[in-house]
Amino acid sequence: MTDPLVDRLRAQIGGVRDGALLRFSLGNALLGEGVYGEAAQAFRDALGFDPDYSAAWKLLGKSLLAMDDEDGAASAWRSGIEVATGRGDMQAAKEMTVFLNRLARPR
Repeated sequence: MTDPLVDRLRAQIGGVRDGALLRFSLGNALLGEGVYGEAAQAFRDALGFDPDYSAAWKLLGKSLLAMDDEDGAASAWRSGIEVATGRGDMQAAKEMTVFLNRLARPR
């Protein structure tokens, strides 16, 4: 059974409200439902609309990490840190730096 929010967001794809925010919102809802592959694709779609959307980079990395794609997550976070730093979004850059550093720690 799918979340009604996910269904409502999907229904808007291709419409006048389609864009980075809609795709990000869909990805966030899917991430919350544990549908990591679809969430990652929604975040990639959001970045297709706006490659400077630092929050989408952050959650793309989280989605990829949830799928055990550590290299993909690290790459997403590195891109996100670059974007966030360039936009002056220092909080997002710090968060992604923390996530990236956690990956680098020996287990």
